[in-house]
Amino acid sequence: MGGADKGLIDFQGRPLVAHVIERLAPQVDSLLISANRNLDVYADFGYPLVSDDQPDYPGPLAGLAAGLAVCPTEWLVCVPCDCPALPLDLVGRLWTAAQEQPAPIAVAATGGRMQPTFQLCRRSLLLALLAYLASGERKVGGWCRTQAAVEVDFADTVAFRNLNSPDELAAPQ
Repeated sequence: MGGADKGLIDFQGRPLVAHVIERLAPQVDSLLISANRNLDVYADFGYPLVSDDQPDYPGPLAGLAAGLAVCPTEWLVCVPCDCPALPLDLVGRLWTAAQEQPAPIAVAATGGRMQPTFQLCRRSLLLALLAYLASGERKVGGWCRTQAAVEVDFADTVAFRNLNSPDELAAPQ
């Protein structure tokens, strides 16, 4: 996306993050936005902001760690800002799987492939996550596997399609 802030890129007349908020907010009691730049613009969405405190912005896991550090509940759901069609039953299905297993992390999967940036994670995993990051690891799927995440299969692969290019933004949905 040429270095643009993906969450703020226009999609169907609104920023990508607005689509995600619209679909996720009804599924949770509270919502946080993880952002490292354009904080004034993200603040206009009306939700608390959290930023990485890790040097060099090591990716989604740093955002997850920042969220876990301030999470007011036992569990935190994490979704990316570039998937505007995320399932309307995502949180409920992840929660059910985490309780039934029991597992400290529940992760979405489609077609046998883990979608690790869509996860429900116990707040108590913060220290383990910080240690994982301190070891130099950055792979979200690798982190989930180290914590024995349960995978929850979703049939709708379109719901997990992330938009990574201008062509994908322009494609019919």
